[in-house]
Amino acid sequence: MEAVAASVIAVVGTLLGAGTTHLFQLRAARRAERFARVERLRDERIDAYAVFAGALADYRRGRMDHWFARNDDRGATDAELHEMRREAQRLRATAMEAMFRAELLTASHHLAETGRRALKAVDALGSDTERSHLAELRTVSREAVYEYVAVARVHVPGVGEEG
Repeated sequence: MEAVAASVIAVVGTLLGAGTTHLFQLRAARRAERFARVERLRDERIDAYAVFAGALADYRRGRMDHWFARNDDRGATDAELHEMRREAQRLRATAMEAMFRAELLTASHHLAETGRRALKAVDALGSDTERSHLAELRTVSREAVYEYVAVARVHVPGVGEEG
């Protein structure tokens, strides 16, 4: 009888040990999965926010190149002006695509609005802008891009918390 009791205790102990081990492994696996998901989102956000800011900077440069070619007596031909305008349009489309990707990766309406304001600030650098107003628009658009980066930084886990 003692042998049966010892066997039952051994089996129950083994089952309890196996069950406990399973629960700990399950918790560890869920924790690792959660960590991987957060890291993947962090990496995607860094990439999306940086690509959008870079696309805004490229679009801004394209708008200014077109403005100077058209308004600064550099002797650009109509074909060259047309090509520069098309390039600025292509850069705007690239910036919008990057903006949409960045917006998909955040739940922050503030960040999305900051990005849209930055795009509008670059849009304002039109070829019909007066020279006297250009310096102000250049400053506003540059600061809008910097503001977007500053706001985006707060929405990147592990980066925004740093002082």
